[in-house]
Amino acid sequence: MLEKWEEIRGGREEFEIDVHKDTHLVSADIISRTAFGSSFEEGKRIFAVQDQQQNLISLALRSVYIPGFRFLPTRKNRDRWRLEKETRDSIRVLIQRNRERWRLEKETRDSIRVLIQGNSGGLGNSRNLLALLTSSYRNQDGGKEEEKIGVDDVIDECKTFYFAGKETTAHLLTFALLLLANHPEWQDKLREELFRVCGRRDQPLVAENLRDLKILSLIINETLRMYSPSVLIMREATKNVKLGSLEVPKGTQLYIPVVAVHYDPEIWGEDAHEFNPSRFNEPRKHMASFFPFGIGPRICVGQNLAIVEAKIVLATIVRNYSFVLSPTYVHAPMLLLSLQPQYGAQIMLRKISGNENSC
Repeated sequence: MLEKWEEIRGGREEFEIDVHKDTHLVSADIISRTAFGSSFEEGKRIFAVQDQQQNLISLALRSVYIPGFRFLPTRKNRDRWRLEKETRDSIRVLIQRNRERWRLEKETRDSIRVLIQGNSGGLGNSRNLLALLTSSYRNQDGGKEEEKIGVDDVIDECKTFYFAGKETTAHLLTFALLLLANHPEWQDKLREELFRVCGRRDQPLVAENLRDLKILSLIINETLRMYSPSVLIMREATKNVKLGSLEVPKGTQLYIPVVAVHYDPEIWGEDAHEFNPSRFNEPRKHMASFFPFGIGPRICVGQNLAIVEAKIVLATIVRNYSFVLSPTYVHAPMLLLSLQPQYGAQIMLRKISGNENSC
């Protein structure tokens, strides 16, 4: 991504980028490689189809619901059915390709093991999420028979990871860059921390560095508080339950407004609508006051991947560029299925030279 930016810069001192587009591209590539062992090129069509589905779903959610209407062969319904089939067919092909790769890799590893006497699994395990989903397992009830998740269930899981893994992290990165562009003092604090913890700009970021980047964590948390990609969490009571003095009958659907909680002045103070990462240095007044990834036993399974990804991408950008909001940027957060900028996220970037007192 940065190599592409340098081509666009073309030696200019300052240049404009719509970072919303590029965060989607880099996030899509990362989720493809880490979760499915494929490059973005292999999954690119799946992402494009899911983007179209998102628009059609958003239209349906905003329309008056007529019972049975979704089964009629209207133009939009036919488009939804076509896109659903194309998504599933694309993921099925991806699964088949990966299975062949894993078979060849296993044969290679087994052959090498024969040559390395006394090696007890020292070659490591390179399986990814898709490999784990399609591998056999034993149930926790002690059964001896190995089972496998059905292909259709694997496809459903992959659809979720493809969409959620790309969409939410891309929006987090976009709003973090916009907030830093609008608050250069925090950008400077972060760059100073990166220089102190990571050393020179040409030194790679490593896992040990991430734990020491406290200011970066504060900035990401504050971004998630102000612009959480998920603005609403839905739950259904599976049994009668009493919450304080409130009786909740079985089957009740609960809508938890993330935005309302994250902006509550009683929880966050009178500056709840202002960007202030240092608020996360203080202990929270209530355990459930901050839940951008959900909360409880069904918290987002991709939370750690998303945070590590956001830290690495943000740190890499801030080490190499200083940036401010572009005059062309219009602040208009929009809710599609997740919160995103309606008109893009244009910022003006300036390359940090090697002799500047920074990373």
